[in-house]
Amino acid sequence: MEIDKHLRERFGHDAFRPGQRQVVEILLAGRCSLAVFPTGGGKSLCYQLPALLLEGVTLVISPLIALMKDQVEALQARGIAAERLDSTFTAEAVRSILARMETGELKLLYVAPERLANEGFLNRLRQTRISLLAIDEAHCISSWGHNFRPDYLKLGLLARELGVERVLALTATATPEVSAEIREHFGIRKEDHVQTGFHRGNLKFAVTPCEPKDRDDLLARRLRSQTGSSIVYVTLQHTAEALAAKLRTAGFSANAYHAGLPDDYRSEVQQAFMLGDVPIVVATIAFGMGIDKSDVRAIYHYNLPKSLESYIQESGRAGRDGLDSTCEILACADDRIVLENFAYGDTPSPRAVRALVEHLLLQGERFSVSRYDLSVINDIRPLVIATALTQLELDGILIPEGPFYASYRVRLERPLAKILAGFAAEDRRLLERMFAAGKAGRTWITMEMAAMSEALAVEEESLRASLQNLEELGDVVLEPAGLRHGYRLAPSPPKAGALAERLTRLFEEREAGEIARLDQVIAYCESSECLARQLVGHFGDALPQDCGVCSSCLGRLGVRALPRADEVELTSEDLEVIRGVMTEKRSALRQPRQLARFLCGLSSPAATRARLGSHDAFGALEHFPFPKVLAQLETMLV
Repeated sequence: MEIDKHLRERFGHDAFRPGQRQVVEILLAGRCSLAVFPTGGGKSLCYQLPALLLEGVTLVISPLIALMKDQVEALQARGIAAERLDSTFTAEAVRSILARMETGELKLLYVAPERLANEGFLNRLRQTRISLLAIDEAHCISSWGHNFRPDYLKLGLLARELGVERVLALTATATPEVSAEIREHFGIRKEDHVQTGFHRGNLKFAVTPCEPKDRDDLLARRLRSQTGSSIVYVTLQHTAEALAAKLRTAGFSANAYHAGLPDDYRSEVQQAFMLGDVPIVVATIAFGMGIDKSDVRAIYHYNLPKSLESYIQESGRAGRDGLDSTCEILACADDRIVLENFAYGDTPSPRAVRALVEHLLLQGERFSVSRYDLSVINDIRPLVIATALTQLELDGILIPEGPFYASYRVRLERPLAKILAGFAAEDRRLLERMFAAGKAGRTWITMEMAAMSEALAVEEESLRASLQNLEELGDVVLEPAGLRHGYRLAPSPPKAGALAERLTRLFEEREAGEIARLDQVIAYCESSECLARQLVGHFGDALPQDCGVCSSCLGRLGVRALPRADEVELTSEDLEVIRGVMTEKRSALRQPRQLARFLCGLSSPAATRARLGSHDAFGALEHFPFPKVLAQLETMLV
């Protein structure tokens, strides 16, 4: 068969892995499919191979730049016409890639979901035959999923608008409920949902209940008995750094990795781990996505994972070479407080939601907003702002007109007189006026689009087009700034109060979902049933019998209840800390929810802008449940 020939000649495989052939045949038959394969199960081949056999381009949506880069380089090494677009590319490189896409030369194009908000890119896609839309990490579409991304919500509508011929949704972590939501969103028949078994026999799962004070010694004993590479997952950034330092003091070669470290340092840590030079990485969940290291022998969760979906994804990074590997949770129920607090910290107050909605409805028929500004002004996290705007788009209240930049820094690549000499009189006059109106520095000229548009009586779009034309000709270098999103307000929108109530319910439901997923993690850790059976059962799969090798099957779990510290009340010292912050009358901490987030060590846009992360009281009550702190503040701030 032709697909077997391509499998051998183009990808170097003699046989398909489980489920792969079925997905490929569904797509080649012209139907959509959902592929739910475990981590390392070979999902990418399910669209890479059909891409070679279908007319047109295969558009791959992936949220992981590192993964896109690795896959594109691997495909190019095999002589396959594949490219990616991300924020690191120059305008000239983007133009070249899009030209290859439009001529049909390109077979696969990888992009992040955010690029689909770019109207210019969408216009190019509308002129292109898209034979297949492949959506990686498709569980991000579900508000019930563990990694919800609002940009994914619009993919179903977009696929229909672009006339995509078939869709392949891929994920390693979809529960039956999430799978049903994905199928409905993309019109995938239930019989075209291909799910291979979640059980990987070489992974040995374990749960070890322990007190926080005993965890460091227990982890050290585990690492000493372990050969090969290990990843130790923690919840907080400062825990990663402190624990890595302790391990180094104890004689281990270990590095910390988290999103707060400089990019160059993180790259060095990742490279050292991939090469085996540093066998232990102590990391937050920022580490691991898109990293394909086959010989990780152990995954230790020093803190509880935030959900079973996260746990199966993180533990799935072990043993991809098929050899025996360990996945163990050093379980203490007190970890739940910090994880719950993160969920509570994401939820905006009803007052903040109402202020956001009122602001949007008062902008007029056609307007633009900065998501960053909305986030800071209303003290709502950027992801929550994006979710609210996306929901209002899906409800037809806001009609998107695409993103654009509010200003540009312009650097001339040759004298302005020589640049202008090549233009017709009318275009030359406009450019002369633009450069005269810009604010000149030593090297760069700053052009604020709105102010320049008003001063010159020229539409902003025309000004941007002129600058982009100069860039295409190689006459200037542009540095855009101030990303904004344009909208039109639908006629006769609902009242602000009704909209705010609806959005508030949505955020409260998401919060409840996060807490429910933590309940499932605790139940998994405290159950005496086979751990492997519990995990595959969570994803709608089944094992015919117990695995026989997990800590429950081997009787290692012992006491079923996880250690829990006695609930403590706020002390007079804690109350004094609260009063001390209140007397400072910080504008970023005026509301009870704002102050509760701050005291529990949860960053917020307003507090970050006010540089309160280094304040002595930041995180002073991080070991208390957020609801308890909030309730106390509500009595003190009346």
